[in-house]
Amino acid sequence: MINKQDVEKAYSKIHEYIVNTPVRRSHVLSGMCNCDMLLKMENLQMSGAFKERGALNRLLKLSPEEKKCGVIAASAGNHAQGVAYHAKRMGIRARIVMPEGTPLIKVMGVQSWDADVILKGETYDDAYEYSLELEKEEGAIFIHPFADIHVIAGQGTIGMEVLQDNLCKDIDAIVVPVGGGGLIAGIGAYVKKVNPKIKIIGVEVEGLDCMRASLAKGEIQDVVGKGTIADGIAVKRVSPLTLEMAQRYVDEIVTVNDDEICNAILLLLEIEKIVVEGAGAVAIAALLNKKIPALEGKKVVSIISGGNIDVNILSRIIDRGLDFGGRIAQMSTMLKDKPGALEEVIAVFHKENANILEVYQHRYCGGAPVGDVKVSFTIETKNRLHIKDIQRQLEKHGYEVTHTQHKND
Repeated sequence: MINKQDVEKAYSKIHEYIVNTPVRRSHVLSGMCNCDMLLKMENLQMSGAFKERGALNRLLKLSPEEKKCGVIAASAGNHAQGVAYHAKRMGIRARIVMPEGTPLIKVMGVQSWDADVILKGETYDDAYEYSLELEKEEGAIFIHPFADIHVIAGQGTIGMEVLQDNLCKDIDAIVVPVGGGGLIAGIGAYVKKVNPKIKIIGVEVEGLDCMRASLAKGEIQDVVGKGTIADGIAVKRVSPLTLEMAQRYVDEIVTVNDDEICNAILLLLEIEKIVVEGAGAVAIAALLNKKIPALEGKKVVSIISGGNIDVNILSRIIDRGLDFGGRIAQMSTMLKDKPGALEEVIAVFHKENANILEVYQHRYCGGAPVGDVKVSFTIETKNRLHIKDIQRQLEKHGYEVTHTQHKND
């Protein structure tokens, strides 16, 4: 267990080597979330995420003999980069075990700091188990991403910076991404001692809500796990330490799904002009989708925990976010295979101010009546209500419309 003084000691040691990341208000997101929205921009750290705070604080605890042994870590990416960056700066050899599906940007980020990267297993937990084997074989010092008091104290320095920021006077809550629980434990340990009235609320991914399940049962619960865009918090099991601290300091845990996360990434890119990874967007996703109704009208700090997103999948994330938000839609209908038929249906889209992105005629579609052709349209729309208005107008003009609906419509 750590306390407020542990966080303050950590800050005194690491503050020269980390970025005191800015807090900024988002007027647009404030309106969308019905709260006074403040963003703590941990994606602006040198390694692109908050993890280097805890990693550095732990590295500073190594004795000269331990430094010679080198360090080893298991990580989905951000802890790895934090360890690698500061280990190189301190002249310590680092080996990092990462899941095989880790985004390329995170693998390359670790390698850029001259750390040895080993890809092993499908999940963080697989990588973790293998790293423990290597620890025994090689005698290196294992740096745990969350089940370590020094790592937790380092992460808690975010809470210090938040409370010291002029924009954060009289805040009502801090919303925090949760994987293994080190970040929320550290923030909670500091903030609750300074002002116990501030709510500490965690956000996990649906199906990977091991902290929420453990808090509900009062003991550690494993979850089955699944793939998620929020790979940085894809953890199946919390630690006894982080669970105990969450029991003391965390007021609530909520969950979001991948569609909600993708939409949050899109909006942060579009509105705030910032690139955020999946785990870094979960706090915004929870507030956008009204998962924490008690915070409406309150002053809220969302921790934007990281920005190390794989640019190779960014376009897919944007498309998924647009789909979830009702910003694009796919519709199909049958038209008479005659001159002018396509122009007539396009005129309906035009009248409804829907921008047509793609048109495809399925001339070899089985089941179409002779003399008809199935036509699919991909259209740019304002929102889900706009989509429904377009569909009603098409049907009013005699077209039978099939709309590929989003599951949350």
